[in-house]
Amino acid sequence: LDGLRVIESLRHDKVRTPVLVLSALGAVDDRILGLKAGGDDYLTKPFALGELAARIEALLRRPNETRATVLRVGPLSLDLIDRKAKRGGRDIELLPREFKLLEYLMRRPDQVVTRDMLLEDVWNYRFLPQTNLVDVHIGKLRRKIDQQGEPPLIRGVRGVGFMLTAGDEKPK
Repeated sequence: LDGLRVIESLRHDKVRTPVLVLSALGAVDDRILGLKAGGDDYLTKPFALGELAARIEALLRRPNETRATVLRVGPLSLDLIDRKAKRGGRDIELLPREFKLLEYLMRRPDQVVTRDMLLEDVWNYRFLPQTNLVDVHIGKLRRKIDQQGEPPLIRGVRGVGFMLTAGDEKPK
């Protein structure tokens, strides 16, 4: 199969993973075919690595199509209607910004999110200030989520950002 048939097959099977088409074919008709096949974005070669990174970040910022009212990642659950967080059977008290930050991370499990993504999407900053705001809030969130003896769920990715993982324990 060629790339477009693979995308069509994925979409037919209800796979909603974002797809960025990278192609040497740059004519308008080629781009239209790539997007109609189910691609979410289309980038022609040659391209700048910065533009590729920005397009990938933009695709990852898009919310999932599912509108679940309870998000679950490993032992962690977040009820979007009642605005309650739990780890296993333990309630976690969250401030509004902490709730929004945790929701953002839980919608992207096992994906690295950058500080810039968090500043733009959680704090709605459209400029990138030199601040440790994200790190401070992540630290507070970690202290609330991870109790002594529990595997950490939010992990730092050196020089890049953070990732929420399911940890090594099973949900209760």
